[in-house]
Amino acid sequence: MNTYTATQKFVRMTPRKLRLIADSIRKLTPAQAIEVLPYSPRFAADPVLKVVKTAVANARQGGADESKLIFSEVMISEGPALKRGYQVSRGQWHPFKKKMAHIRVVVTEKVEKPTKSVEKVEEVKKEEVKKAAPKKAVKKQIKK
Repeated sequence: MNTYTATQKFVRMTPRKLRLIADSIRKLTPAQAIEVLPYSPRFAADPVLKVVKTAVANARQGGADESKLIFSEVMISEGPALKRGYQVSRGQWHPFKKKMAHIRVVVTEKVEKPTKSVEKVEEVKKEEVKKAAPKKAVKKQIKK
């Protein structure tokens, strides 16, 4: 099972805003997310869309089928914060932080399990082998 990753660091947007978008696309496939995100009314959709497109492109370069991809991880973590402030009356200063985020998207190719009919055939073969072994042992004992 191959995994393909894409990261974008130091995105000048708060992680809280990006997590709202990340939570909405986790249940989708990457192809569906690429279709839906451009129509999202939130500005946070743009950086997330870029990272998802990059992860899909990395998978395509690795030889994966684009239709079988699924998200295994969509993580938004905190980056450094720029400490800024503005002047107020009487020579005071009110500080605030301009936060940054790191976006990490990991996609994997969905592995299809074999059908039940194949599993049943394998079970039947195992049972036949088990049944055949004791008969041979009994015949050898009789001949002695």
